[in-house]
Amino acid sequence: MPIDPVLALFSDRLFFGAVAVYTLAILLHAAEYVAARETVRAPALVGAGDAADGAGADGAGAAGAEPAGRSGSERFGRMAVSITVLGVLLHGASIVLRGLATERWPLGNMYEFTAAICLAVVVTWLVVLRRSPSLRLAGAFVLPPVWILMFLGGTVLYAQAAPVVPALQSYWLAIHVTTVTIASGLLVVAGVASLLYLLSGSGKAAALVAKLPSAAALDRLAYRVTAVAFPIFTFAVIAGAIWAEAAWGRFWGWDPKETVAFVSWIIYAAYLHARATAGWRTTRAAWINSLGLATVVFNLFFINMVVAGLHSYAGIG
Repeated sequence: MPIDPVLALFSDRLFFGAVAVYTLAILLHAAEYVAARETVRAPALVGAGDAADGAGADGAGAAGAEPAGRSGSERFGRMAVSITVLGVLLHGASIVLRGLATERWPLGNMYEFTAAICLAVVVTWLVVLRRSPSLRLAGAFVLPPVWILMFLGGTVLYAQAAPVVPALQSYWLAIHVTTVTIASGLLVVAGVASLLYLLSGSGKAAALVAKLPSAAALDRLAYRVTAVAFPIFTFAVIAGAIWAEAAWGRFWGWDPKETVAFVSWIIYAAYLHARATAGWRTTRAAWINSLGLATVVFNLFFINMVVAGLHSYAGIG
């Protein structure tokens, strides 16, 4: 299968261009977060009466400080979202060009898989913001993990455009790995929301996330995104079993990657059950969801790169 070096080169350049754009978006989100913090501090400088007026506004500020503070924070936030959209366009184009350059589904190695998961995370986040713009301040915490994964993907995990091994030359690659990618992107957003929820109630560490939306809003975000991701993840596990039967003659063999994926499925099923159970809806459920995120990351890196198994040759989901 021929490789188009020009398309592969442009794919790589767009990938690193997306990393640069996401860097700018993170800086703008950080500026938004700082501006929001300054807005809340301002009332204390103008007297008790004004402070009382602003105390219940949760970031709105007092009348004297509100216009300048809010406009600055709002401006940075809107710029950050616009830049993120540009990053998604570059990011998506990079993946498409990689597929065109190799004439295959562009999920054949760890570099491509990591890039696709990062795209799923950012697209999920933009959809969340479309439905709930008030969550935008959390972008300062959602995008940095994406940047870290993309940096690792472009350096440690990078692979030249090339054909995949014969075992991956199947339409199940597009079905199974794509659904794993989408589910993983959703679960990363949900996991970050749960971690922020836990930080919000952790004493001194709570100051780090003091200006984020309420803990209840973060908890709802984690639950709703996980509720969407879980059936997709379930389908991905089933599709993987069907592919395994076609490729290896058995539906399930307790391969390390299969085992950890099953553990992740159990954890997320437990989270959804806990979230619907009185007494487990908040902190305990958030801990379960955070554990689920840990297993997803563990499966992505440790199982793919360290543990030998039937999936080791590909380094993919």
